[in-house]
Amino acid sequence: MALTPSTMLELTTPAPDFTLTDTVSGEQISKSNLTGKPLLVMFICTHCPFVKHVESELAALGRDYGEQVHIIAIGSNDPEHSPSDAPEHLKAQAERVGFNFPYLFDAEQKVAKAYTAACTPDFFLFDDVHKLVYRGRLDESRPGNDAPINGHDVRAALGAVISGQDVPREQFPSAGCNIKWRTPPAYAS
Repeated sequence: MALTPSTMLELTTPAPDFTLTDTVSGEQISKSNLTGKPLLVMFICTHCPFVKHVESELAALGRDYGEQVHIIAIGSNDPEHSPSDAPEHLKAQAERVGFNFPYLFDAEQKVAKAYTAACTPDFFLFDDVHKLVYRGRLDESRPGNDAPINGHDVRAALGAVISGQDVPREQFPSAGCNIKWRTPPAYAS
């Protein structure tokens, strides 16, 4: 299990736009329609042990914050390299775990590249005008360590942005499986 860190996109970056298909409902979801509330974007997948380790907590985030924040998950892995991350498997995962938020498929991987997503899971929280206020890990837990799976870091950021407080600037990279790219992205340095 290779460990890839997130890229830590610069804070205050505007949320890149997207229009993708929800693997569960079949509806097109556009960032431009997700207005008036903060936006949590989670890059996840079905096969990664790091995502499997926290997927129940991701469902809990949806239940706990779904009324106050737009929450979406995006699967960007190339199904040619990772067949278990094809849209039908993302849908099955969403139904099995009980995700109450859209689970979008990024077939062209343009959205993952626009967000500079590097691993699964990778989290990006934007305020109500969709400027980046948090990026990084869910919490300290990883497969094989004894840290609790409680979403501490993302929950603290969500609580701050919902209450109009500043999100702490000390943020830690997420870590997980690398996104399975068709062609690796050339991120600007």
